[in-house]
Amino acid sequence: MENEKFVDQDFLENINPAVREMSAYHVGGGQTADVKLNQNESPYDLPAWLKLEILNEFYKESWNRYPDVFPSQAIERYARFLGVPKERVIMGNGSNELIYAIGLATLRRGASALIPSPSFSLYEKVATLLEADVIKVAMTANLDFQVKEIIEEAERSRPNLIVLSTANNPTSKSLAIEDIEDIVASARALVLVDEAYIEFSKQQSALKLIERYSNVMVLRTFSKAFGLAGLRIGFLIANAQLASELLKPKIPFATNRLAEIATIKLLDNYHVVQNVVSSILQERERLYGELQSIKTIKTHESDSNFFIIAVDNPTRVFAELKAKGVLARDVSGYPLMEKCLRVNVGTREENDRFLSALKEAVSR
Repeated sequence: MENEKFVDQDFLENINPAVREMSAYHVGGGQTADVKLNQNESPYDLPAWLKLEILNEFYKESWNRYPDVFPSQAIERYARFLGVPKERVIMGNGSNELIYAIGLATLRRGASALIPSPSFSLYEKVATLLEADVIKVAMTANLDFQVKEIIEEAERSRPNLIVLSTANNPTSKSLAIEDIEDIVASARALVLVDEAYIEFSKQQSALKLIERYSNVMVLRTFSKAFGLAGLRIGFLIANAQLASELLKPKIPFATNRLAEIATIKLLDNYHVVQNVVSSILQERERLYGELQSIKTIKTHESDSNFFIIAVDNPTRVFAELKAKGVLARDVSGYPLMEKCLRVNVGTREENDRFLSALKEAVSR
């Protein structure tokens, strides 16, 4: 009993108060279902022949040896793919690791991050852990960015970091390149442009802005269009001097050789990604038309691989979908999204099952 009392009263006093107030990240509804449409993943796995090429290459590796401190071969290959110098590229264990590295490099007590709201929750979490202030600029009622308000708030509050997730998770809306440039040009802050869904977007990438502005960072992931969410691969691109600073707090040896080999092999066979993106975009268009025909819901137009739909009772609809083996994401806890569910585009068969279950659920 004395030991239990010590744990309850004394041990937790050594935990960061910001951590004690948080909850660990979790995926509502779990990560397993017959039709899994809740994590914005690609519904297509890599083809077997490409998996075997990757595994055969990995088999030759010495598993008892550390990988490179920073994965130079994959960095060089991705830089060549983008057409940028390798000195501008950092590879991470998923883009999430790179978000932490950016936070460590830019935020601290007395610093601040401007984040349009709602946005990906990890940005606010990292800022809070580092005791930085979080400045929020609300989206419109239709979940669009308010560019003028972002610029005005940045001029007023002088943040250290501005985060622009475009297409934005969880809203699925994007910023035009002209709007991004207006924000970048007017800001004294570093501007992070998170392009996790760029392959599905109708808008231009912000990569070209790095040539003209020293304060731009672009974040990419292989977890969506590339179909490698299970291997945790992300990239950060910035000017060489900025990239060298961002590399300093990054965890060494965080990218394993399997991920590095997979990156190179997939880029060498990029037609696989192109075919997947084409299929998803076709299904996105079809699914949007089907959702628009359901008069009892509102479906927001998407510039990503997922949709936001507003229903009268999202908790009930989520539960009924899950009971039928269809897993969506309940995002009703986000500001401005109190009636919303998020669902990513699956295969044609998965989307048909989702539509059937949704129509039944909202007809009650």
